[in-house]
Amino acid sequence: MELGIVSDTHDNRAVIEAAADLFEGRVDAVVHCGDVVAPFSVTPFDADYEFYAVRGNNDGEWMLRDAVRSFGAYLGEFGELSLGGASVAVYHGTSQAIVGALVGCGDYDYVLHGHTHQRVHRTEGGTVRINPGGVATGPGDDEPPGAVVLDTDTGDVTFHDLR
Repeated sequence: MELGIVSDTHDNRAVIEAAADLFEGRVDAVVHCGDVVAPFSVTPFDADYEFYAVRGNNDGEWMLRDAVRSFGAYLGEFGELSLGGASVAVYHGTSQAIVGALVGCGDYDYVLHGHTHQRVHRTEGGTVRINPGGVATGPGDDEPPGAVVLDTDTGDVTFHDLR
């Protein structure tokens, strides 16, 4: 299964459309790890794939939940998914202690998160931790906005720049 992963798009229309274009016709499902922000920012992901999203710390508009539910699954603060035979935990990442606990518990093949705007791909124990990065929102956000395509059959992880 091909899985698209994106996070921290923060209403940046160009980045959102680049991610939606990257995923269209390429992936079976997309997971947004939070900080979409406004409902209009999620609608480009209404495409020919499954869509899942968790709430980020900047997702203050409650209508975002309804916008996601109109075509996908809104998972709230945390979600557990089975995608392509892989067990996946999805959490925005506001608490690094929680991210560490999800990775360390050994219950998941993949832990997907965002929040830090820093790309992460590493295996800890038997769990793969992935943060696709995000749009620059302040000092220290030096990486270009990114998205990930994960092949759950092979474990291949490919980062893509979204600028």
